[in-house]
Amino acid sequence: MRLYLASTSPARLALLRAAGIEPIVVPSHVDEPAAVLAAEAEHGPLTPDAMVHLLARLKAEAVRGDLNGEPIDGFILGGDSAFELDGAIHGKPHLPETARTRWLAQRGRTGRLHSGHWLIDHRNGIENQAVGRTAVASVTFADVTDAEIDAYIASGEPLEVAGAFTIDSLGGPFITRVDGDPSTVVGLSLSTLRELFVELGVNWPDLWNRQL
Repeated sequence: MRLYLASTSPARLALLRAAGIEPIVVPSHVDEPAAVLAAEAEHGPLTPDAMVHLLARLKAEAVRGDLNGEPIDGFILGGDSAFELDGAIHGKPHLPETARTRWLAQRGRTGRLHSGHWLIDHRNGIENQAVGRTAVASVTFADVTDAEIDAYIASGEPLEVAGAFTIDSLGGPFITRVDGDPSTVVGLSLSTLRELFVELGVNWPDLWNRQL
C-alpha cells in the first residue's frame, strides 16, 4: 500500500520512516503565501488551524493524477505546520535576524504548534475520498541565553522550520515541555495520521513497508 508524501520536508520524511513507512516523495510546488492571501481576501484572517489545514489540503491536491506518466495508486498526504505565540502565526523565519527576534520573544515561554494533515484516498488512480484534521501541541521553551540563541541560529537549523525550532535535533535541549503528540512538533502528528487512515478503512500496520 503506497503513501505519497506531498512535501519535501526532511522531518516529515524521517518521521514516517521511523514509523515503518517509506513514502514516495512528490514535491507539491504550492505558492503558500499566495494561497493564504487569496483565502484571507475571500474569508478574512485565517486562524492558525485554518491556515495549516488549507495548505495541507492544497499540497495534497496539487499532486493528484499522474506521476512520471503513471497514475498515482495509493494515498496522498499533505502537511503543513505553523507556530503560534501571542496570537501571531510564525512560519519559517528564513532570515537569521527574524529567527533571533522570535527566539528572544519565545524563550522561557509557551506557544502552540499547529500541524495540518490532508489525506486523499487515490487508490486505483482516482480520488475516492479525502479526510483532514489538525493537531496542536503546546511547547515550552527553556530560558536560553543570548549566546545559545546566537549559536543555534548560526547553525542554520532554525531558519527553515516553523517557529524557528526543532525538538528532534539541535533545538531539542532548548525545549522543556511538550503537551500533546510530540510528533506534531516535528512536522506531522503520527497519531492523527493513523486516525485519518482508520476513517478511510485502512489498518495502520498495513502501511508498514520499511525495514527498521
